[in-house]
Amino acid sequence: MPYIPHTPEELHEMLSVVGVRSLDELFSDIPSSMRPQSFDLPKGQSEAAVCGHFEELAAKNCPGHVSFLGAGFYNHDIPKAVDALSGRSEFYTAYTPYQAECSQGTLQAIFEFQTAVSRLMEMDCGNASVYDGGTAIFEAAMMAVRSTRRRVLVVDEAVNPIWRSMLEAYVSSLDLEIRIVPQQNGCSDMDALMAATDATCAAVIVQNPNFFGAVADYTALFAKARSNKAFGVISVYPVMQSVLKTPGEMGADVAVAEGQSLGMNLSFGGPYLGLMACRKEHIRQFPGRIVGRTTDVDGKTGYVLTLQAREQHIRRAKATSNICSNQALCALRSLIHMSLLGPQGLTRVAENNMALARYAVERLTGLKGVKLLNSAPYGSEVALRLPMPAAEVVKAMTQKGVVPGYPLGHHYPGMENVLLLSCTEANNRTQIDKLAEIMGGLL
Repeated sequence: MPYIPHTPEELHEMLSVVGVRSLDELFSDIPSSMRPQSFDLPKGQSEAAVCGHFEELAAKNCPGHVSFLGAGFYNHDIPKAVDALSGRSEFYTAYTPYQAECSQGTLQAIFEFQTAVSRLMEMDCGNASVYDGGTAIFEAAMMAVRSTRRRVLVVDEAVNPIWRSMLEAYVSSLDLEIRIVPQQNGCSDMDALMAATDATCAAVIVQNPNFFGAVADYTALFAKARSNKAFGVISVYPVMQSVLKTPGEMGADVAVAEGQSLGMNLSFGGPYLGLMACRKEHIRQFPGRIVGRTTDVDGKTGYVLTLQAREQHIRRAKATSNICSNQALCALRSLIHMSLLGPQGLTRVAENNMALARYAVERLTGLKGVKLLNSAPYGSEVALRLPMPAAEVVKAMTQKGVVPGYPLGHHYPGMENVLLLSCTEANNRTQIDKLAEIMGGLL
């Protein structure tokens, strides 16, 4: 018998809450050929027949597309050693390290991961990771709320809208206020952010490079926040931290990031991990786990869980977070990836991707009606204004085997013609030439 956890009555009640009458109506925006019933196989099929059926379904995917899609999640090259090492059974099947004496390898890996993240962002402390980049922003906001006992969060509209929507969802049942400071043509409005960061706010939250790819220096903003005893929180693109001014250099209180770009495949959206680092003075408010290094009675190095202010180790009312499970296997992949590349390797990747983005801008702005959204400096991602709706361009070009980027009109009214283009080391100049040729013909 199949495992069906809900009764028909419970299903009806849940569907009524979201305003639909049936499961078919709930999934009505998915083409019928792609709905789960296509997995219904005749009984008595052999293993070979079942495998053949699913191979046929898999073949309908289009893996050969050239992609310039980014928007917070990036197609990076991953060294084969990442899969080989993270797939070892002692890591791949390891459970959470409750017993330190039995979990020294896992604990050491997490400790080294924390060290790598702290160095990458030039911050004092790192934790064992959280779910993803959006969760990390929420956790940083809650650190500020607990520390300041204030209820206002100032958020730059140029922060990734996906992560902003996650923040809004998480705080919807809390007595908190989110004040969105509008972006200006793809750039942070520094004057407005400075004005909003006053003695009533718990934190100001920004992103660098921001969602539009624009790079900025938030040092003065974080100094203003500190003078008002508020937190400066910044979300960053990890790969770019090897070449940009770091959160530590800017004086941020908490730095967060989506760690997918460090060793994780895109995998249709996960699993990923959230990176978090902070100033030492805030470590008592850090969510999740922190692994520490110590010595035993014989003077030998040992690793332990310390400052475990999560709900599994402390009364729930006193926990720093109830959603803070660390993504240990993903964190291990991230650590291996960073260790294999090293500081020089990360820098070369970032510089290569920035050079590709500039070549793409050179080729595309030579097309009729295509121009940069603004004149701000950018890294490996950049916003372009097109002479027609970006969503139409994406749809037409995808049918020709090239995904040119991410259309911004859905998130930012008035930017229907704006395309966000990203370049990584998985791209090359030949692909950019193909991108320009197809887009030129379309325009």
